[in-house]
This record gives sequence, structure tokens and C-alpha cells, in this order.
Amino acid sequence: MDNRDVVGAFLRSRRDRITPGQAGLPEYGRRRVSGLRRGEVAALAGVSVEYYTRLERGNLKGVSDSVLDALARALRLDDTERMYLYDLARAAGPAPGARAKQRAVGPTVRPSVARIVERMPELPAYVMNNRLDTLTANPLGRALYSQMYDDPTCGANVARFAFLNAAATRFYTDWERMARFAVGALRVEAGKNPYDRELSNLIGELSTRSDAFRVMWGSHDVYVFRDSTKRLHHPLVGDMELDQETMSLPDESGLSVVVYSAPPGTPAEDGLKLLAAWTATTGRERDTESPSKPSTRQP
Repeated sequence: MDNRDVVGAFLRSRRDRITPGQAGLPEYGRRRVSGLRRGEVAALAGVSVEYYTRLERGNLKGVSDSVLDALARALRLDDTERMYLYDLARAAGPAPGARAKQRAVGPTVRPSVARIVERMPELPAYVMNNRLDTLTANPLGRALYSQMYDDPTCGANVARFAFLNAAATRFYTDWERMARFAVGALRVEAGKNPYDRELSNLIGELSTRSDAFRVMWGSHDVYVFRDSTKRLHHPLVGDMELDQETMSLPDESGLSVVVYSAPPGTPAEDGLKLLAAWTATTGRERDTESPSKPSTRQP
């Protein structure tokens, strides 16, 4: 996979956002660029203009860690952007074997992890992979994201829901912020696993079907889900402001457990209690309708 276009676009986008004043450089002469010139980045990174030009043309093959660190400092990259630059450099190296390129079978959720998620009855929780697929969820998690699970075209994927289901713009009160986070997370994963065919197919699908995704993807911003506050409008319980914690599993699966909670005594806590009561009621109704048939509904 040739990632030179991605490398060049990322470096240019980071260079364009920094003014000489921000970099501590004097501003002189008429400038034809909004940010730093190539020569200014080269000087800040301690490399020649010719060498930096080669990097910005997308050739990161064989670049040392010290040069990558200097480049990250010159472009004022944050920790996520620095990690992404290193991932792009690794992807520019020798191609992995055909097995690694395929990555056809994704990681599965360990039964012990699924039990932990299922037995948190008061908190919405689910397990998510790096492509933003929700692989399993507890009843309250499915109830919170009921509009996503009710739409089979979403495939229980948060990014598909955000960009392809009109209900998402009402569900996420800060839709644009959340959408940019989702795009940034997918770009991080694309840099880390450029041969992931399912990821490439997802990005291609979203780029084809959503103008908003295509524009945000072109910004080359990157993001890693950690902790955040989500402002949601659920069709049954109304507005809720929930704290989200994303905890990566300590293995090589790339899976994370996502849990939502609300501070005690807040309207959001009342909303979760109401949603839990509704979930328990509808669950009992399903059991009553089909007492001899176990549920086969998948998240």
C-alpha cells in the first residue's frame, strides 16, 4: 500500500495551521502560504530543505525516530498526532505478509469481558473495536443506542450511524464534535493498520455516501477515544449529559469497553433510571411473548 499521498497531505495540513509567530519565527516578506514555509519547518526540525521536501512528498521510508521526533516538535504535534506520524512511517516500511494484509477475521470478545459488560445493569456499556463496531452491549447500552441497533444498515457501527442515519443529528446534541471524533479515530486506525480491508471498505463507503464524512476526512485530524462528556437526546427520556469512559483491554485485540455514567442527583441519572425501567419492562414483555424461545437478538 502506497501511503505517500496520505503522508504528504498530513504534513501539509499540520504545517498550514502554524503561523511564524506561533513558532517563534520573525514574519518578513510577502507570504503566499497561511502557515509555515517548508524551509521554516526544515529549520525548526534541524534538517535540510531538500530532505524535508522529500518527507512532505510522502517518503518516510527509513526515517529515524530522532527525525520524526524533531518533525513532531517543529509541527507542534500532540501525542495522538505524533503516534499517527510514527504509524505512517511504519506503514512506509516493508509490506507485511499476505496474512497481515488481509486481516479478514477480527478479534472476538472474550466471554469474561462480555459477562462484565452484561452484569452492569445500571450503566450503558458495550465493547467496541478500532473500526467503531459495537461487538456486544448490555441491555441498557442497546436501549441507549436503540436507533442505531434498530437500523440494520448501520451494522452496529457508530460511524455509520453518525453519518448515514438522520436520527444521529438529533441523538448527538454536539453532532459535529462527535462526528469529527469518529473520523479522527478512524484515521488513527487507518495509519496503524493500512492493510485492514474492512476498515478500507468502511472508509470508502462513508466517503461515497456522506459529503460530511468526505470533508472531515480531508482535514487529516486524528483522535483517540478516552474520557469525554456526551450530550445526548434520547427519543424516550429526552436530554442527558453523560460521562463516557473508554477503557482499552490489556491485550493486542484493539478492543475497548465503553461505559456511560451520570453524576448522582442529576437529570441524566434520572434519565438512565427511567431508561433502565423501560428496558426491564420491555425485556419482560419479550420473555412473556416467547417464554420457550431464547433471545437471539444481536447488538
